[in-house]
Order: sequence, then C-alpha cells, then structure tokens
Amino acid sequence: MISHAIRLAALASALVATLTAPASAALSVGSKAPGFSLQATQGGNAFTFTLADALKKGPVVLYFYPAAFTSGCTVEAHEFADAIDQYKQLGATVIGVSHDPLDKLQKFSVSECRSKFPVAADTDQTVMKSYDAILPQHPQYANRTSYVIVPNGTIIYAYTSLDPSLHVENTLTALKAWKADQASGATP
Repeated sequence: MISHAIRLAALASALVATLTAPASAALSVGSKAPGFSLQATQGGNAFTFTLADALKKGPVVLYFYPAAFTSGCTVEAHEFADAIDQYKQLGATVIGVSHDPLDKLQKFSVSECRSKFPVAADTDQTVMKSYDAILPQHPQYANRTSYVIVPNGTIIYAYTSLDPSLHVENTLTALKAWKADQASGATP
C-alpha cells in the first residue's frame, strides 16, 4: 500500500514537471528552417503565406500554438498583437501556425490576433512535423514553440514551453541581439 502511494506520488511529480518545465525546441539554433507555404489569414482575409517570400523582407518569427480560442493561445495571440509594432521596427514578420481549419482562423485572426499578424492553417500537420512542433501528450495539436528565422533561412532562436508568457519577450530579445550583431558586422 505504501509503495503504491509512493509510486503514485512519483508519477504525479514527474507529470507536473513534464507539463510545467520549458523544453527546448527540437530544431536547433543554426539549423536551416524548412521551407513551407500555407493558407493563412490576417484580418479575416485569406492568402498564401510562403516562408521564402517573407524572408526576403526580413526575419520571421514563426510560432506554433495548440488551438485557436483556447486560453493560453488567446493570451499568446494578444501578446504578439500588442508587440507587433516592436517586431515591425526590427523588420520582422510574425506568423502563427496551428492545425485549425482556415475558417476558424479567419475569426481568430480578427478577434484574438486583432488583425495585426497572420495565422496559418496546417491541417495535415506537415509544417508542424517538419519543425518538430507536435505536442507529445496530444499529437493532434501543435506544441507551443517559437522560432526566429533570419533572411538566409537560419534558425537563430528556438523555444518550447506550454506557458505562453515568455514567447514574445524571448523572440524580441533574440531579434534585438541579431540586429545588434548585424550592426556590428557579425553574421548570419
């Protein structure tokens, strides 16, 4: 009886640690970002988002999120929308990706993204899988993973945490450091 209780306590502790601890994203810094094109929407208007085209304009913040209109994803969308002017000042494009269908994302892009940045529909999870952004506990959803990709296609920052609170701050910090390196002549 006691050993069963100890095993249950250990299992519960391990589960809490797994769900609350940030993990590193699987695609490592320095890797080439996989190219993709997805149906996206901004302000309710559908279009095709292509990573290669976006990178011609500057860095891209690609963030994956589990599902539109869930609490953490709504918080994260609001935070990205609130910070969009800072991203623009750094020359960056922000794109959110989930498995949600485009019609659901058209509503999400208006209400939660406040028409400030696009969200894309990866209904077959091709892009989520290529970026290893699948939620292990629920593989039908994306993990909350953010990447910063610079114009030459290199990933300079990767972060995975179900807690949405640091994704905006961390990606902005990575972009600012990259801009500073660019100004001083460092590469990529």
